Amino acid sequence: MHDELLTLRNLGKTSAQWLHASGIHTADDLRRLGSVSAYQAVKSRGFSASRVLLYAIEGALRDINWKELPDALKNELNQHLAGCDYRDKS
Repeated sequence: MHDELLTLRNLGKTSAQWLHASGIHTADDLRRLGSVSAYQAVKSRGFSASRVLLYAIEGALRDINWKELPDALKNELNQHLAGCDYRDKS
């Protein structure tokens, strides 16, 4: 079976499994939700994902390595996450 998520940069088998378990199955699903909502969906299912998953998803959406995301963008993602009802402590 072809797994579209595995074709995206930064996303490996575990990340794809977590996303699938969270109802996210395609790149379009990720684009529709955005990185913060997709990360929240994974965390709300009880998976022990760190903030690296948030950055990996954002990098996947931008087709760049998550390590190349500017610090300002990472800070913006973290602020957006902190402003949501879901609070992540990782």
